[in-house]
Amino acid sequence: MSLSWSRTSRVIAGTATALAVLTACGGGGDATDSAAGKPGKPVTLTFWGWTKGSKDVVDAFNASHTDIKVKFEEIPSGNAGGYAKISNAVKAGNAPDLVSIEYPSLPEFVSSGALQEIGDVFPESARAGLLPQAVELTTLGGKNWAVPFDAAPQAFYYRKDLFARHKIEVPTTWDDFRKAAEQVRKADAKARIATFFPDDPTTFEAMAWQAGAQWFKAENDTWKIDTTDPATTKVTDYWQGLLDDGLVHKNASFSPEWTGSLKNGTTFGYLGASWGAGVLKGTLPEQSGKWAVAPMPTWDGKPASGMLGGSTFAVPKNSTKKAAAVEFATWMSTTEEGVKARIASGTSSAFPAATALRPAAKKAFDAGFYGGQDIYALFETAGASISSQWSWGPTTGTTNTAIKDRFGAVAPGGPTLADAVKAGHDATVAELTKRGLKVEG
Repeated sequence: MSLSWSRTSRVIAGTATALAVLTACGGGGDATDSAAGKPGKPVTLTFWGWTKGSKDVVDAFNASHTDIKVKFEEIPSGNAGGYAKISNAVKAGNAPDLVSIEYPSLPEFVSSGALQEIGDVFPESARAGLLPQAVELTTLGGKNWAVPFDAAPQAFYYRKDLFARHKIEVPTTWDDFRKAAEQVRKADAKARIATFFPDDPTTFEAMAWQAGAQWFKAENDTWKIDTTDPATTKVTDYWQGLLDDGLVHKNASFSPEWTGSLKNGTTFGYLGASWGAGVLKGTLPEQSGKWAVAPMPTWDGKPASGMLGGSTFAVPKNSTKKAAAVEFATWMSTTEEGVKARIASGTSSAFPAATALRPAAKKAFDAGFYGGQDIYALFETAGASISSQWSWGPTTGTTNTAIKDRFGAVAPGGPTLADAVKAGHDATVAELTKRGLKVEG
């Protein structure tokens, strides 16, 4: 992914300034643990995560290492309760040694003092091989807080057999997407081209990001919040129109309703991210060969993408095993063995932040489900088109909870998507003000 490094640096630098007062309360930790532990006794780590292939990569690490042993516990995804579980464990003083945290949520964990800074034990040789912008997204207040694992450019997954059967062209623009949505409904009154996820604001935010929005902007010591810019308004109005006209389903993400509609062919497509390739493959093995991947539709037909998720590994402040935890995280993120172990499981299609490992990721992923399509080439192009304007604020949980609570109530003639986004804006401003930060917006 080739974002504008200089532009991203300016954004992150501003974010770092605004976060400086917050990161002062972050856990400092220390690196007194030895990766080798006591003679004959390995360091034992606990790791909480939910990303696909996590157990497989832990098993591979344990089989090839004697100085560190990892106990893995699968937890719900972050927005489905995983973040609450991590936060509660940190407050109770019984958090694990390593946790998965997505880029959008990292600033909030840092600002709450839940994590340890890891710059002293994260090798520069490993950091140098990572996408610079991914490193910057994990660098707040001038300190390094997590090991980046993957990037997550957007993509459109579609049933190529159903599109071909009904002579529907794969959309390249959002205007085309609406026309295709109308064709899908005409072909099958129960079918829709895709699904709006009321429980997942991050998908909506990725589309706003793609359109050029910039909700959170740090300048000097002030946070500027703007969710009513033209780009966001365009996206909000567009999706409101699709919902009002019944052109998309409205189901919770990865719910039985959503999965069922994919299985019975009443959902023709999925607007997701690079990691979604593994999700579909693992969810719908009986549909192997029927799916394909296309670039995300854009407003002008030119490549453009937001980032939907993307994960990092961070060390909670309670851990006394920071050095060993970062050594394990670095192995998962920056070695060919780690990436192969995760992707060869068949459930992960991770797009590594370690750019040199992308050929290994491509080789490890069995693309037979997509008819042998080179989906990693598509991810490379999408990654290169991600806008560098977007940055995340330190109250993502507050923002997304307010939006999610209202997305579910959106209905023709009732509450609108714009109402939900406005609620997210108001909640963000209120929370930042409560924390004693300067806010404009």
